Amino acid sequence: MSLHRLASFTYQVPNVAETSAYYEDFGLTDNGDGSFSTVDGGRQLYLEQGPYRRISGIELGVDDPDDLDRVAAQLRALHVVVHSDAQTLVAYEPIMKMKVQLTVEQRVAQPEIAPVAVNGTGRVERVNERAAGVQRTERVRPRRLGHVALISGESESSLKFFTDGLGLKVSDYAENKANAFMRCSADHHNVAIFGGPASFPHHSSWQVEDIDEIGRGAEDLLTAKPERQGWGFGRHYAGSNFFWYLRDPAGTFSEYYADMDQITDDDLWTPEVCEGKSGLCNWGPALPADFMAPADVAEIIAAQSE
Repeated sequence: MSLHRLASFTYQVPNVAETSAYYEDFGLTDNGDGSFSTVDGGRQLYLEQGPYRRISGIELGVDDPDDLDRVAAQLRALHVVVHSDAQTLVAYEPIMKMKVQLTVEQRVAQPEIAPVAVNGTGRVERVNERAAGVQRTERVRPRRLGHVALISGESESSLKFFTDGLGLKVSDYAENKANAFMRCSADHHNVAIFGGPASFPHHSSWQVEDIDEIGRGAEDLLTAKPERQGWGFGRHYAGSNFFWYLRDPAGTFSEYYADMDQITDDDLWTPEVCEGKSGLCNWGPALPADFMAPADVAEIIAAQSE
C-alpha cells in the first residue's frame, strides 16, 4: 500500500488551554507552538481555537509523487477539487468539511522493544523477580498516533471519499456497511467513520507498549480527575486491541491502545460486519450511555447550521 500512515490531525476546540493541559497529562510532548509529539511519530496533534470541537484536518503519509497523481485522479473522478504539487496533495472531504493532506514522506520505523518475560500455563519465563510492569514508575508516553474515529452526518458519502478517493481499505464494518474501520497502513484501522446526526470527532487513539502502560496511563489521568473516565478497560473485537478511553475537556475521547491486528496481505483478511456490543467489544464494561451520543451533539448541530 502506497499510503503508509496517519501522520497527524488538527483538532479545533473552544478551550485550547484546558485541552492542551489534558493532552500533556495524557503523555504527549507539548512543543509550545500548538503541536504535540509522540515518542516515535513526531508532531501528530495540532490544537487550534474553534467555536466547537471538530477535527479540521488530517495528514496521511505516502511513498512517492506517483502516489499523489493516482489519488488525485481518483478524487477528480468523484468531482472533488484537488490541489497538488510534487510533494503534497490537498483536498476537502465535503461532508465533514475536513482538509485532507497527503505528503510524500519516509515511513516511520519504530524501534523494536524487547518483549517482557511473562509466565503462563506450562510456561515460566520470569523467576525470582517481580513483573516488569509493576516496577515501572516513569510517565506513560504514547509511541505514535494509531487512528482517529469520526462521526459523519452522511457516512456513506464520507466512506466513498476515503475508499474510492483516497484509497483506504475497509478492514471491518460496525453494525452495517455505512460505518467502517479503514486502514492506510498495516494497522487494522487508521480512520473509522460512523454515521450520526452531525459531524464531530469521536476519539483519537494512541499506541502504548502493552496493557500495563494502558492501565498506568489511565489510572494516572483518573487519579487526578475521575470525571475523565470514558470506557474501559477492555478488548475490542474489531482490531482486537486492548483499550481504555478517557474524555478530554472538550468532550472527545482519547484512547490508549496496545496489540492491534496487523493486516499485511489483503487476500488473507475478510472484513466482517461487527454487530452490537459484542462486535465492538470482546470483553469489557458496559458501554456508557453517551459513548456514541454525546451531551453536546445539539450544540454542535446548532453551530454547524449557522
